Amino acid sequence: MFKPSRVLFSLFAAMLAAIPVYGQINWRPINPQELALKIPMVDKDADAEAIFWNIWMDDSQPDKTIFRHYLRVKVFTARGVESQSRVDLTHFGKDKITDIFARTIKADGSILDLKKDAILERALIKQGKAKYQSKSFVMPGVEPGAIVEYQWKQERSLSPQYLRLDFQREIPSWSVSYFIKPYGRMAYQTFHMHVTPIAEKGGYSSFSLTNVPAFREEPRMPPEAEVRPWVLVSFASTGKSPEYWNDLGKLLYEIDRMEFQSNDDVKKAALAAVGDATTPEEKLRRLFDFCRAKITNPFDDASDYSLEDLAKLKQNRFPADTLKRGLGTPYDIDLLFGAMAIAVGFDVRISRLPDRNDIFFDPKMANRYFLSRYDVAVKVGDSWRLFDPANRYATFGMLDWREEGVFALVPDRANPAWVTTPLSAPSRTTQKRNARLKLSADGTLEGDVDIIYSGHINVDWKEFLDDLTPEEQAEQIASEVKDRLSTAEVSAVKLENVKDSDKPLTIHYHVRVPQYGQRTGSRLFFEPNFFHGKGPMFPSATRTYAIYFHYPWSENDDLSIELPPSFEIENGDSPGKAKIADVATHDVTMQLARDGEKQTLRYQRQMAFGLNGRLVFPVETYTGIKEAFDALHQRDAHVLTLKTSAGQ
Repeated sequence: MFKPSRVLFSLFAAMLAAIPVYGQINWRPINPQELALKIPMVDKDADAEAIFWNIWMDDSQPDKTIFRHYLRVKVFTARGVESQSRVDLTHFGKDKITDIFARTIKADGSILDLKKDAILERALIKQGKAKYQSKSFVMPGVEPGAIVEYQWKQERSLSPQYLRLDFQREIPSWSVSYFIKPYGRMAYQTFHMHVTPIAEKGGYSSFSLTNVPAFREEPRMPPEAEVRPWVLVSFASTGKSPEYWNDLGKLLYEIDRMEFQSNDDVKKAALAAVGDATTPEEKLRRLFDFCRAKITNPFDDASDYSLEDLAKLKQNRFPADTLKRGLGTPYDIDLLFGAMAIAVGFDVRISRLPDRNDIFFDPKMANRYFLSRYDVAVKVGDSWRLFDPANRYATFGMLDWREEGVFALVPDRANPAWVTTPLSAPSRTTQKRNARLKLSADGTLEGDVDIIYSGHINVDWKEFLDDLTPEEQAEQIASEVKDRLSTAEVSAVKLENVKDSDKPLTIHYHVRVPQYGQRTGSRLFFEPNFFHGKGPMFPSATRTYAIYFHYPWSENDDLSIELPPSFEIENGDSPGKAKIADVATHDVTMQLARDGEKQTLRYQRQMAFGLNGRLVFPVETYTGIKEAFDALHQRDAHVLTLKTSAGQ
């Protein structure tokens, strides 16, 4: 019988013995047992499994870092053939991918090498003002039972201070190993795994994990760093909490104090912006509005600045430079806001805080790497409040949702402090949807729709839309409707305030949906909730990871539907009110108004989620969460029955 432990032992011996030589091909011998294997070793249902994925990282040079990847995959099924035949190796910015070698070893032992002219380079997706590039190729002759393997070299122009080593892939892996040659001292932190680095020859240290299951995304799951095994390698100073944060907070205070340097122009501008405001809230709001309205961020993807323009820009040394030029990075804008607040009497700091969409940070994780974001902390009364005027669309008093509900470090000369940023209430993030519709006797629904977004959902939609052309924006809105209703015909799409910092995003469109209602003889069945989603939020019966919602939100729907003549409501019960523990509320009311022969149904729906600020639910509670949202889905899918006399 095939013993994976023996294969892994020989595998580790082989991979420690040979570090790839750049520019040369260096294939390891194929184990006949691997080639003959019929059954997956890590997951019995797997279509393909990685026999090994090895990455060598050479950071011994100060100006660049070189990675060398070597991946070998066993294919078991036709679906595995489909998933493993095409390979996309992505890189970003000035990174380079070279020395690509690939081959397929068929079940009969014959070998097909990838031809160099089969490797194509193309742009994949845009991120900000830059694009991801891809080296793509199709593996030759892949079939069930075959082994595919490929190697490539990736070169980065800078040496990283921090490096994440991800160990879980889209397919199960017998082993995943990293070999690192650091430039200087190396420290590491493990997450969802326990490994110890092993000293290897040539100045390398290795990290390895075996029998790694495939990673599969689930709806409403925590950030990947919260569920996948990984190691953070640091080539910068780390320490232990709380001493580490106390020392860092004092150091940051001295650095920030110098960056807040001001002059008379900044002070005059601050006083003019504050004007006749008397309360701290009024003063801060006017300074916030001034910085967002008067200072342009050329690095915003919706700005008119090209990459060539950005390369020519001079760096602002102090807030006065940002004020004078009317131009600055997000950090420049925040510094100017802080300097102006200091000028009118506030105590101000630059706070450092984590990204909740990346990891659920705790100060016990003593590494400044996790504090990847910054906001302006202003002392109001006895409390620190955080602001981010550089966030183009955030409502005053709110932060980006990734920065709400997290620990934030406020530097100080003597006593740095941790504060917890508040979560915005559901009422601050709302989608208000109004529709004036008409239902025909054949089931066609047609009318006009208006949608107004506020809070976090407003920011998310604007960030998504603001660098698109009006035609592309209209296509996105139409696509969202058609994703719910495949027969929908969307026209007259109009968007307002897409790039407006203060006004909510407003969307208008006309819609026609053939067969929205189902006609059966003298009866017509239809859902009055036109905005109902196409399926339950949690379709799976089982769950691997916790449930995670990004932020509290509310929905307010108001629809008027003119019913077809000669039809009467046969079944018109309203779903009424419902509550999910202390987390969510759901309320539906329906009223029928008559004006002669005209009948209009008014359907109103209000929903709020996150009433107590709870956003993460353990996987053990999944059954209850699923049942609750399934019940809400059924309420939203409530069907009315109309009946007419025979022959109508």
